[in-house]
Amino acid sequence: MKLVKKIALFATLGAVAPSCIVVAGNGVSNQEVSKAQSKQAISPTLGGKLFTAAWMQRSAEYQALCIQSFDWAKHRLADIIAKHQGKPLAIVTDIDETIIDNSPNAVHQALKGEDYTDKSWDEWCDRADAVALAGAVKFFNYADQKGVKVFYITNRTERNRKGTMANLKKLGFPQVDDASFLFRGDTSDKTARRNEVLKNYDIALLLGDNLGDFDHLFDTSNEQERLNAVQKFENDFGHRFIVLPNPNYGTWEKAMNGGYPPLKEKDSKLKSLLKTY
Repeated sequence: MKLVKKIALFATLGAVAPSCIVVAGNGVSNQEVSKAQSKQAISPTLGGKLFTAAWMQRSAEYQALCIQSFDWAKHRLADIIAKHQGKPLAIVTDIDETIIDNSPNAVHQALKGEDYTDKSWDEWCDRADAVALAGAVKFFNYADQKGVKVFYITNRTERNRKGTMANLKKLGFPQVDDASFLFRGDTSDKTARRNEVLKNYDIALLLGDNLGDFDHLFDTSNEQERLNAVQKFENDFGHRFIVLPNPNYGTWEKAMNGGYPPLKEKDSKLKSLLKTY
């Protein structure tokens, strides 16, 4: 019956028909599936997690956008190297949804009817099973070959260090050593960690999926302030800042909801905030 519950979750997304045939063939009646559907209407928030995860895992468009981002980063880095004078060059990159895809964790939680939890996240990090974004490994190895230092500044915590480094090493990322990783301490604000890098390096590029990966002004929970900050840094996007697409989660969600409320409250806010006709 556990499988039936999972199928029922997808039913509300319009993907149940083929699955019903398979399940019924395994000894579960369509009536049971229908009954499960009626009891298992998925929350709009979790449905969104599943649908955006499907885009990340299945679409050619997501692959193309990632390749485009890293290819442009390579062109920018080559230009910066050719013109640079000063301290050694470094790249600062986020990890999650910037160089690896963690959408399986979102799917795992949604299929259980649950939102993000630290426990589930830590278990996922320990598995070291995330796949690399298209073009990521190639770009960072190019930077390494050019003598550019790579710093992985992440809001994963120290308890995730072992699994994180094992995951990146397995995927072929360069410079996977303790000195290259700056994990989250008391705050998710990355300013202090970026400043540590700046003591000995000039930062050529910053890469991230969340705009707080570039400047602390984007860490605010105020939507309008975040939009204003985009205008302030408009000349940096595509030049110093390389943004990777992530529709699944981020500070935008926190700003929209005014924080991280319980799932039911998120669902209610979602319905009230979206434009329709």
